[in-house]
Amino acid sequence: MSESELSRPIKVRALPADPVVIEASEAERAVLAERFSLTSVDDLHATIELEQRAKTIRATGTLKARITQVCAISREDFVTKIEEPLAFSFVEEFEPEPNDADEIEIELAADDLDEIEYSGITFDLGEAVAQSLGLAIDPYAEGPNADAARKAAGISSDDEPSGPLAEALKSLKKD
Repeated sequence: MSESELSRPIKVRALPADPVVIEASEAERAVLAERFSLTSVDDLHATIELEQRAKTIRATGTLKARITQVCAISREDFVTKIEEPLAFSFVEEFEPEPNDADEIEIELAADDLDEIEYSGITFDLGEAVAQSLGLAIDPYAEGPNADAARKAAGISSDDEPSGPLAEALKSLKKD
């Protein structure tokens, strides 16, 4: 298992009965901010329940975070709150037989897309939370000054038509 910025190894045979609470330390938040190209991760908290289901460990819960990121338009920092449901399954790593490697056909159902493979006697719940944070971040997020920055640069917003035809239509509306 590789070392994650938010490593929280859980033993497969000794799943906690109570929900697992992951609170990122200041140092972990700083490294996560660097990993995801953020100004900062100001807060990260996840509460996750684990349930053994046959050969799968089902994890469900909630991720809450407060991040500071750069506006895609104005390039100014702004704070964003993230609240995401978590739902994934940890499954033991599958290794095909050497003779059958060319003949294996795998069909994935929608639930299979959230499967995380592990090997050995532990899985890293913290890395799964870190990956969920990464997926929840909007790389094109716009801060509160985005419209003002567009206007100052002479750029119209996506909602506002621009060009000669738009100008002609605006003049007709005024009459």
